[in-house]
Amino acid sequence: MTTRPLSVPLAVETHSTLVPASAYPQNIRIQLRGEDDGIKSIAENDVEAFVDFSRYETRGTYRVPVQIRKKGTALNVEPLEISVNPLEVSIMLDQKINKTLTVTADVRGKVAAGFDLVSHSISPQEIVVSGPMGILENLLEIRTDPIDLDGRRSDFNVEVNIAKEYPFLAFRGNGIALFQGVVRPSVPVLNIEGIPIAIEGLNFRFGADIGGRTGSVRLEGGQFLLDGFIPDAGFLSIDCSALTQPGTYTLPVKFRLPDGIFLIRGEPEELNITIFPNGEENFPVEERVLID
Repeated sequence: MTTRPLSVPLAVETHSTLVPASAYPQNIRIQLRGEDDGIKSIAENDVEAFVDFSRYETRGTYRVPVQIRKKGTALNVEPLEISVNPLEVSIMLDQKINKTLTVTADVRGKVAAGFDLVSHSISPQEIVVSGPMGILENLLEIRTDPIDLDGRRSDFNVEVNIAKEYPFLAFRGNGIALFQGVVRPSVPVLNIEGIPIAIEGLNFRFGADIGGRTGSVRLEGGQFLLDGFIPDAGFLSIDCSALTQPGTYTLPVKFRLPDGIFLIRGEPEELNITIFPNGEENFPVEERVLID
């Protein structure tokens, strides 16, 4: 008689409403004992180790013995003794639920200097996950494995695994997502705030008040142009040439851009302006913008 040690995966059998929710041995050490020729003829997958929790229907922690199934060549070897280690396994079982989670791309690193990742998408955006209620009930999203951006200079697509951060979760489908990244050369931008707003075309008989408002812009263009750009007096303006009576009006703000510089965002787009006759006693002089 001879002996032969093996390590085989441990299968866990549960009731359909329950799933494992605690760590347990993934492999079981077994020892075969029998005649030399018979022992050597047994393949590793001819002996299965399993634990049967199927009789339990409520969540809890249970301990059951490790059992062995023989198949293939092992069915015909006699005599054959099989011992296992450990003899028993304890596992916590929890209610099995399904939940739809948002798939989030785990993007790391930076694209090459002079380039920007301007947009990206992940498909599928959601995935159905099954597992223990105690884990899934508090989860809203699940991440992919890391996606490396370092050195990228152009658009790219990459298949990435959905991360198995929790060992007791199972994904519906193949557990793979497609990440699509859009990479473009960087465009220099310039932000300017506190820009005076000029009043243009106002009849000399009137004064105007805009409440001290100033404007702000976000511009893009060549780096050389942006570095030397200073807004002139009429860069932001309101055209009052059509106003012939005192009152409060809402007028658009005009943005006067030089060649090669483009407006990304400008504020305000329109402005309330109060028009009053010059010399009106009940309007404070310091709040007026007078146009000769």
